[in-house]
Amino acid sequence: RSLALSKTTNQKIPVPVVGFAAVDLEMQREQFILVNKAKPLPVRLINELLPEIDAELPPDLTARKIPSELCNLLNRDPSSPFHDLIKRISAEDPNKKAVIHDTALINVMKRSINNYGALSLFKNLGEGNSNVDAMYRVMCIYWSAVKDEFPDAWGKKPTESRLMHSAGIEAMGVLMDRIMPRVHKSNNPQQEVREALHRIEQHCRWTEGTWEGLGLRWNEVQNLPKHIKSLAELLVQLDFAASQD
Repeated sequence: RSLALSKTTNQKIPVPVVGFAAVDLEMQREQFILVNKAKPLPVRLINELLPEIDAELPPDLTARKIPSELCNLLNRDPSSPFHDLIKRISAEDPNKKAVIHDTALINVMKRSINNYGALSLFKNLGEGNSNVDAMYRVMCIYWSAVKDEFPDAWGKKPTESRLMHSAGIEAMGVLMDRIMPRVHKSNNPQQEVREALHRIEQHCRWTEGTWEGLGLRWNEVQNLPKHIKSLAELLVQLDFAASQD
């Protein structure tokens, strides 16, 4: 808006301005989110700003703060399976290799933390603090195994691999909440996760073929609640059947 005004030739346009005094950048971020909450900012922009704010937030924003912080870490850490693969609204560049929508990954972590999933084991520990480092390790262990077991589907555009599609990410997140708690105390959790994924690998259709049990070709799976739910249920059923053999 400021740039547009600076370039206009009409110098008589009345421009209403709302301003507030802030002593530091953190206060500016906090007020920016809260002031714009009535007429919402893009959800992805709010998610990206949340980790930088220490002030008390409304419950709906608080629930997204840790997942967004984890999303930032996963994208920046060179040892992360998601390094530079996550699309964030402040750094979207068509020439970059980012292929995963940050909202899908944040949904996975938010659901896991708040719905008694794998990450909820580390929520609200002593004095209400959560162990973000432990949550981060869980994410790295599971998704590194996913990357290793499905190398031909990893890192591709969603149009080329439904594993990188929001539907695939969210469905595999549901499977994470089933697998990770049972390997929680293992001496080699990543190996056990890989073995669990290997047992269902032959039934997965991320880049070609038709999903048996869904009746959908690989590229017909869409980011729709019913598709995500059906795919997640199928993956959980495959995992259960494989674990009984």
